[in-house]
Order: sequence, then C-alpha cells, then structure tokens
Amino acid sequence: MALPLVPPMLATPGTLPPPAQDSHWAYETKQDGQRAVVYLAGDGTLRLRARSGEDITGAYPELRPLGVALGKAAAVLDGEVLALDERGRADFQLLQSRMGLAWAPGKAARLAATVPVHLVLFDVMHLEGRSLLRLPYTERRALLEALGLEGPFWSTPGALVGHGAQALAATRAHGLEGLVRKRLDSVYEPGVRSRAWIKIRNMRSADVLVGGWSPGRGRLTGLPGAVLVGQRTGAGALRYVGGVGTGWSEAERIELAALLRAVATDTCPFDAVPPVSGARWVLPRLVGEVRYSTRTRAGLLRQPSWSRLRPELTPEESAADLPDTSV
Repeated sequence: MALPLVPPMLATPGTLPPPAQDSHWAYETKQDGQRAVVYLAGDGTLRLRARSGEDITGAYPELRPLGVALGKAAAVLDGEVLALDERGRADFQLLQSRMGLAWAPGKAARLAATVPVHLVLFDVMHLEGRSLLRLPYTERRALLEALGLEGPFWSTPGALVGHGAQALAATRAHGLEGLVRKRLDSVYEPGVRSRAWIKIRNMRSADVLVGGWSPGRGRLTGLPGAVLVGQRTGAGALRYVGGVGTGWSEAERIELAALLRAVATDTCPFDAVPPVSGARWVLPRLVGEVRYSTRTRAGLLRQPSWSRLRPELTPEESAADLPDTSV
C-alpha cells in the first residue's frame, strides 16, 4: 500500500495551563531523542523518516521487526527514537553514536548490539487506508493504544489527562526532560509548530565561573557572543561546562563586556582548553547563574541560558557540584 508522507507536527515551548483548563489537556513525557515518522506498509517492511524527511531506517536495524507487528494493516505512526542509560532514562549523548549511520549498515548493526535504541510511539496519522489527521487527539490516541505495539525495542507509553502539575513534578523528581501537553480536541497538523501541543522543559540552575568568552559577529561585533563557563571539581580544578550565548539584553551584554575586559588574561583558566575557536580568556572571578535542561555524561550543560551575575558570591563561594569525570 502506498502511504502518504506526513511531516511531524511540532510543539511550541510553554508552561502549564491555568488550573481551570488542566482537564482539557493530556500530558506525555517529553523524550530526548530523534523524532521519527514510522511507515508500516503492511508487507513486513518498515521505513523511518526523520523530521527533515531524511530516510533513517538503516541507522536502527533493531527496529525492523516492527514492520510485521501489525500484520497486513498499514499505518503511519509518530514517535521518538531513544537511547537509554543504565537507569532507563533517555540519553541523547548515547543516541548521537547511532545517528547518521543510515548509509553505514555494518557499523549500525555493530552498535545496535552495544547501544540498542528504543522507539516510543505517541500518535497515529494513517491506518488501513484511512487518514486520521482530522480526528481529535483522544480518538487517535485510542486507536494507537488499541494497536498494542509493545515489543523489545518499541512501546506505547500512556498519557495522563489532567493533573499536569503532578506529572511535571514527577518528571522533575526522576530527572526527565519534562512534558508535552496536548489539547484533547486537537487535530494533527503536519509540519506545523502548533499551540495545540506545548512542550514544558524542566530547567535546572547552577552557579558557574566565567573563564572566557567568544567574540560575537554582526551586530555583536566587539561584544561577547557567548561566555565560556566552568565549575570546580572536588579536586579544585575548573572544569569547562559549556558556552552560554543566550539570556542577555543588549544592555546586559555591554555591561558584561566591560567586566570581562577588566579581568582579561592570556592564560586559559580551565583544566583542559575548551575546543572553542577564537576564545578569549579571563581570570575566573565573575560568578553567574545559568539555567539548563540536562547535563551530558561529560558534565556539559545542555541548552544553557544566562540568568544573572551573582556579585554577592565570591569565586570560592560558587557552586562546586560538578562531578570529577577525569577518571
């Protein structure tokens, strides 16, 4: 059966709804992986396409058996490919070793044995010759769950209607990325970043020391495009944890540029020189607070954003909670 190509519907960043509207929304765990539209032709084959439309089937050979899970029933499904850590949580850094291998089947097969992926399914857009795009979320969800797609490398996690605050607190307690809330009466909008789906990230905060900066470009010429920040390990070394390039107003960026010039140095203060082209170094005397979503296995901050300077803290008082990953 020829299946229609369906670009995935996208979520808009946001927050929880007002309590009075909570019951109008379903809540699903936000996954940190690679978005994939799944095409099951009903002949035992499976095709995976990334958000860009690229065919990524070859990168994930362990998912091929899903092609026979529905027998002769053809379907187009929406999901996310994950790599799970030893605690069963999505680890994007692990997944990166599997991504981009669609045209390297030998390497993909070898890695599938050591870093297997798991496909989480959360929507169905086409089923047995019928488009489901105009059906409300609740009906599509019921049809998806009725397919019973549970296997060694794929699953259909449940969705919670209402109780958004409790659901978000649970994801935070378990170290998960957050939630996606989906309006119960919403249709599926292919390729649209819709207000009917809202992604809510659990953002964490950390105190950091500024050890350098990278020059901005264009209208930011002469100003810091990003600051390079670190945290002290238990051994006292300043470990680089990332570059932060967002979160400032123009006035704050100009103020920060003056502060950085005052503590300029020719010596990199980090225990290992960060791989940042054109970096300028400063004495690690400025303490700042940043917000971020998660950390990589190496301790780098993902999606960091600048919150504020912490002039009330000395460098010695700043957080020293970075685990030592040198061993």
